[in-house]
Amino acid sequence: MDKERSIEYGAKMQKFTKISSVAAPLERSDFDTDQIYPKQFLRTVKRMGLGDYAFYDLRNDPDGTPRDDFVLDQPQYKGAQILVTGRNFGSGSSREHAVWSMMDLGIRVIIAPSFGDIFFNNCFKNGVLPIQLPQEQVDEIMKSAKEHPEAEIEIDLEKQTITRGNQFTFEFDIDAFSKDCLLNGLDDIGLTLKKSLHIDTFEENMKKERPWV
Repeated sequence: MDKERSIEYGAKMQKFTKISSVAAPLERSDFDTDQIYPKQFLRTVKRMGLGDYAFYDLRNDPDGTPRDDFVLDQPQYKGAQILVTGRNFGSGSSREHAVWSMMDLGIRVIIAPSFGDIFFNNCFKNGVLPIQLPQEQVDEIMKSAKEHPEAEIEIDLEKQTITRGNQFTFEFDIDAFSKDCLLNGLDDIGLTLKKSLHIDTFEENMKKERPWV
């Protein structure tokens, strides 16, 4: 595998180091992946444009008319890269479109007391940082986001901290492997291509040893 292809695929996932952004408060629990990205829109494997269908039933009337009261559509939270929400976010099916739609909306961090397991792992594979915090800390961040929507929160992955000025600093846990992947922008393809030299060597040896294959 040539170096240019390795760079191209290895850089597929955007690196995550530190971001500062307003936080959008989505004060609701038990969001399953069908509510995040409804099944009727599972018609593509392309990742662009999926944000238009994220939380579709909450952002549109039954006849498809757009509403303007959903938190991510409100002017003060436009462009938010941080979503603060309730427990059990992303439960249900394994559809990766749910995470892709978050990315397409510009969300890079989701803070919640708990997550659906598959959704949680899919986040890391797509450059989204899911942060699980105790309920009282989530409540404080939620309150801050509601009362001071203009206030930016800093997420520092290297230090594993969430900070809003001198108001609060919380530490969060993340396993070393997932942290390394996010810091270096490595998805499953990128991880495989780190071993591209070994793969190329194996292929060349196989051609010599088993030319009939």
